[in-house]
Amino acid sequence: MTKPVAADLDRSLQAAARAASNAHPDETGVYLLDDGQDAFAARMLLAQQAQHTLDIQYYIWRHDRTGTLLFEAIHAAAERGVRVRLLLDDHNTAGMDPLLIGLESHPNIQVRLFNPLRIRWPRAFNYLTNFNRANRRMHNKAFIADESVLITGGRNIGDEYFGAADALLFADLDALMVGQAVQQIHFEFEEYWRSPATTSVRKLFTLRKPEHLDELSQRAQLVEQDPAAQKYIQAIQRLPLLHDLIHRRVEFTWAQVNVVSDDPAKGLGQVHGRELLSNQLQSAIGIPKRQLTLVSPYFVPTLAGFSELQKLAQAGVNMTILTNSLEATDVAIVHAGYAKWRKGMLRAGIRLFELQRQTVLSPRARRKERRERLKGKERIGQAASSLHAKTFTVDKIRVFIGSFNFDPRSMQLNTELGVVIHSRSLAERIHQRFHEEVARYAYELRLNGKRLEWIEFLGDSTITHTREPGASIWRRLSSIVLSWLPIDWLL
Repeated sequence: MTKPVAADLDRSLQAAARAASNAHPDETGVYLLDDGQDAFAARMLLAQQAQHTLDIQYYIWRHDRTGTLLFEAIHAAAERGVRVRLLLDDHNTAGMDPLLIGLESHPNIQVRLFNPLRIRWPRAFNYLTNFNRANRRMHNKAFIADESVLITGGRNIGDEYFGAADALLFADLDALMVGQAVQQIHFEFEEYWRSPATTSVRKLFTLRKPEHLDELSQRAQLVEQDPAAQKYIQAIQRLPLLHDLIHRRVEFTWAQVNVVSDDPAKGLGQVHGRELLSNQLQSAIGIPKRQLTLVSPYFVPTLAGFSELQKLAQAGVNMTILTNSLEATDVAIVHAGYAKWRKGMLRAGIRLFELQRQTVLSPRARRKERRERLKGKERIGQAASSLHAKTFTVDKIRVFIGSFNFDPRSMQLNTELGVVIHSRSLAERIHQRFHEEVARYAYELRLNGKRLEWIEFLGDSTITHTREPGASIWRRLSSIVLSWLPIDWLL
């Protein structure tokens, strides 16, 4: 991967952040990372350039190609004296105990798990013996280098989030930040790190032997030598963002930023009411007066949420929502919780879009399909492609980016983290891009009498689907049956 910049050039992260922030002492510099490769390159650069600390917090960290390269990057940082603290939610760490304990064995690396599963195998027993606690997860995402540069948003760590997967592409969004909000989110990290809900991997009983860190280095080298990975790594190295970050040429948008986050005690069921992020978010973002554009992969409005959306629509707010279609979602049961509210939202005047399942074809097949059918629609991803971004804009002047899904799980069970950015330019940029691209990749839902229809746009023509497009009869039937169950609070 890329080589660290020489220290004598004074291009340290702290120096770059300080130089960028001098003219904006009470604001935060924001650079959107809407491209997966940019998002991976930025994290690799922060790991490689950090001189003092790396504080990292994630819900998912895959042990795949990009995950392995980032594990090795933080190992390399520790080798040169950087203090690394890695905080992971334990729900998705199955099979990773040897690696995590191996990392913890390094004198400069500490690894803690949020709401750890005490029974390491079989892990399902934890949900049988203490479901209420095991069901509460840490969904936060933060990558902080030298307490001065931050990446936060919707992405976890894994190939599908960085445009490197062989099978999936998640449309996602996060942001690189310097300035005032970085200190706030670092403070939140400290709260989580010291929380009773977190435990060092050293204190967990496992029969698995620690992995020697030489094995991690060797595996990272094998990843870099893999022909499929080499193309991705070479593409990363050519990205302008990589060089712009190193040479301080990133054009930040400066704005007031509100950090919204759940108290880690929510993971123990000890936080309610006004302390929840959902209530903080409502206060920080304000009540929409003209426009609301919302993107959420898992959108379950519930009766209370539907009532609020209906009131906004009646007050004249122009609302547009994008979520996953049944064919694209990776959690069909959540789609069932959303589907029963579609007709009501459409009747209220809310525009609904559902992301289509996208496929990658061979170059020849892609040219043929484009000639015969698409005419302006570019298919992306390979096999099923899911939406994963969590963002919305209000009145084209405020933007939310974070980990928060608009569903009961994010509101009541999982801990979440996000930022509200008060920037007309960013809000208008996201709003405009949404409306330019949504018809290319999503179905628009409409009501024809009492019947739902999915409109697929193909250049100047359209196709009308009268059933959930792309979904098998069994998937459609299971979604209908699941929608009858009183399980919204779990979704």
